[in-house]
Formats: sequence, structure tokens, C-alpha cells
Amino acid sequence: MTTTLPIPTLKAGAAGLTLEGVALADIAERFGTPTYVYSRAALTQAYEAYQHALGLRKSLVCYAVKANSSLGVLSVFARLGAGFDIVSRGELARVLAAGGDAGKVIFSGVGKSADEMRYALESGIGCFNVESAAELDRLNEVAGSMGKRAPIAFRVNPDVNPNTHPYISTGLRSNKFGVAFTEALDLYRKAAKLPNIEISGIDCHIGSQLLDPAPMAEAADKILGLVDQLAREGITLDHIDLGGGLGIRYRDEEPPTPTEYLKPLLERFAGRDEALCFEPGRSLVGNAGLLLTRIEYLKPGVEKSFAIIDAAMNDLARPALYDAYHEIVAVAPRALPATRYEVVGPICESGDFLGHDRDLSVETGDLLAILSAGAYGMTMSSNYNTRPRAAEVLVDGDEVHVIRDRETLEHLLKGERPLP
Repeated sequence: MTTTLPIPTLKAGAAGLTLEGVALADIAERFGTPTYVYSRAALTQAYEAYQHALGLRKSLVCYAVKANSSLGVLSVFARLGAGFDIVSRGELARVLAAGGDAGKVIFSGVGKSADEMRYALESGIGCFNVESAAELDRLNEVAGSMGKRAPIAFRVNPDVNPNTHPYISTGLRSNKFGVAFTEALDLYRKAAKLPNIEISGIDCHIGSQLLDPAPMAEAADKILGLVDQLAREGITLDHIDLGGGLGIRYRDEEPPTPTEYLKPLLERFAGRDEALCFEPGRSLVGNAGLLLTRIEYLKPGVEKSFAIIDAAMNDLARPALYDAYHEIVAVAPRALPATRYEVVGPICESGDFLGHDRDLSVETGDLLAILSAGAYGMTMSSNYNTRPRAAEVLVDGDEVHVIRDRETLEHLLKGERPLP
């Protein structure tokens, strides 16, 4: 296993771990724990890696907001000129509040309500990724009631196995997403005849945490054949959206770089007029963030020993939900023999764990950093056991900005009331 840290701006030094120019111990002292900590430089580097890979190709990188929807993170990408991939009205509201360009927004998701469609049309979004015939009919009706034409792409399911966790596979026939490849041509024909629909593109997305470019290249070949078939029928597209899903290193994975991942796709679409769109999420934010937490107790056991921390499954659900691995390191390791611990939280669930069998040289009260937590961390957090959610801070060089205040019990009780 590699000994380098997966977060590029995280370094070990005499003061323990530092992110950019700030010691994690100082962040814990100022803002408490648990706290999500992000690096602006790492976010920027990840986005610019895609821009470099795409070069002068007509393209748009649309950040998948579901990966991390914090306004501070979104504002970094908005200032870099990114587009955004959203799946709800709430995510669109966040993009707009962060300064994002509505014209660069793609609205995905299988269950768009009429109200969400109206809000998106009023905001002037770039495209709806339509995922069923029923959604197409509803969108045509809503747009007509507003005197507008809705720009659309069909999310076409290419039935390609992405070789990833089944919960984050999205491109098989058994998945709920998209329209069947065999039905796509007839749906485009139908859409071309609807008065309030404007065909703009085509979309596909096969899964998340992809470590091999081959499945996406296979999907692209199928999509390209369909695009050419549409053109022969007079249905031309202005963009081809190839989704996201590029994986990151959590443990010892060796994911391709954006350049390596996009190379076979760019080769297939070389010389074509359509713009290419991509929807990365995890690969932009995953290794730009960590969860900073403190050890409350070290509890020896008969079969296992436990490091009980102040973060829990409500703060970071991925280990409990997917049995996902996150590297856990001491912020300032001690000169002690390492002990093997189950790293667990205080929630009343046996599944409340953050890591199994971790060798740590620590004492009670020490700080731990749970790495690669920038994606699907805070955005999937909850208030289970009536636990206020963590604070979020963004490190920018030597500065630290609070981008979300720590919740309080007053926040949690607001809007509730006992029976009279």
C-alpha cells in the first residue's frame, strides 16, 4: 500500500498534519470537532485537471452537486467557470446562491416534479436530462403552460457493466435511471414532434467510482452510433453528455487521471461538431476534503479494542452504508507502539463504525483525520440520535473560512412542537 496521503495538499510535519498552510490541530482548536475541512487548492487542481485534459475541445465540465453541495465548495467551481449537474430544485437554488450560471446547469434525476420543472424553466437552465416518456410528457405540458420550450437530452441507458459497487451502478437495464437504449430512437422521434420541447443533446451515465476507462468507452461507442442514426433522420444534437463517475483513491486504488480517462473518449469524438459534457463529482471533491474528529475514549475489549470518536455514521455514512474504506490517520502520531482499533462513533447502532482494524499510536483526546471525505460526506449526513451536524471550513492558503456553522440543538428543534 502506498504511504503517500491521498489529499494532495495535506502534508505531515513537525506540527502534525497541515492542509495547505494551516495545521489541523489549530482548526480543531478554533472550530471544534467533528469538522469537515476542505482545501480550495485541491478543488481547483482537480477541476483544472479536467480542463487540461479537454484542451481546446468544445466542452463543459458540469460538477455533480450531489457529491458536495456546500455553498463554499460550489462557489469555488462557479468562479472557475464550471457548469453544474443537479437532481433537485434545492440543488439548483444552491448553485444560483453560489453564483453559478443557470445556463450551464443540467437537470438530471428520475422524479422531477412539475414545480421543479417550472423553477428550472424560470431560472433558464441549460438542459433537462429526461429519463422517461412520462417525464417528457409532463415537461412538454409544463413548458407549454409557461409559453416556453424546454431544452432536453434523453438519458440513455447503454446497458454497460461499470464494474463498481452495485449501489452506485447506474447504466444497467436493471437500474432505475435513464431510458432503455432500444427505446431511445422512438422517444427522440416523439420529442421532435412536441411543440414545447427543443432537442438539445443526449446523455449517459454508467456509474460511480469507475477505475477503468474501458466501460465508459464501450458506452460511448453505443451512444455515438445512436447519435449518427438520429442525424440520418434529421435530428441533430448540439451536445453529447458522457456523464461522470471517475473514481479516486481511498485506499490503494490506482484510478486513471482525467487525461487517461478522457483520452479514449476524445479519440472517438474527434472531428465532431457536438460539444462534449462531463459530470464529475467525486473526482473533483473527494480528495479535497477530510473529516476532523477527536477520540473520546479508548476502550480495550476481549476480542477487539475500540477508539470511540466524536464523529459518527450520521456525519459520514459511507462506511456503514457501503462498507466503504476511508484512510484514518492521527493528526499528531505519538511515539507509542501501535494498537489495532475499531474506530467507532457514539451512535446506538452496531453499524456505527468509521473504520475496521486500524493501527494507531494514539491516546484519549487525540485528533484523527478521516481522509477522502470531500464527496458524499456532509451531503449525506443526518441528525440521527438528535446529533447536530458538523461544521464545515474551507482552507485557502493560510486562511480558514467557515462555510457552514455547526448546527445547534436549537436548529434541530426549530419548527417542531409538542401536542397542545
